[in-house]
Parts: sequence; structure tokens; C-alpha cells
Amino acid sequence: MRLEQITADALKNMNDDRYLLSIAVSKRVEELSAGAEPTIDINKNKYKYTDIALMEIAQNKLDFSERKNDK
Repeated sequence: MRLEQITADALKNMNDDRYLLSIAVSKRVEELSAGAEPTIDINKNKYKYTDIALMEIAQNKLDFSERKNDK
């Protein structure tokens, strides 16, 4: 799947809110760079953390209910 389509799907899953998407990607990139494993079946060494985070959000693999209070 192309990155443009992945980004569009991720944006749709964040209720078309670009700000929330950027915050979610940023937080997930921090987690991945600190050693968290991806929630999707992907080679961590082949993709950038931002791409992995977008793919996870696009596939609804992350739960943001706990993170809404983390501001």
C-alpha cells in the first residue's frame, strides 16, 4: 500500500484531525524508539518509525483511550 493511502486511512481513523494524528504519531515514535515492538507484522529495521506508527494507526492497532489523559 502506498504511503499516501496509509496516511489517508490513519487520518480517517483519527476523525480527520491532523493535529491529533501528528500527536499520536509523535507519541508512538517515542515508544518505538525506546524499544517498543510494533503491533503489526513488520520489519522494524526496514521502515522508519513514523511509517510504522502511521501503519499501526491506519490498521487500528493502537488504543488511544488511555492516552487521551496524557497531555
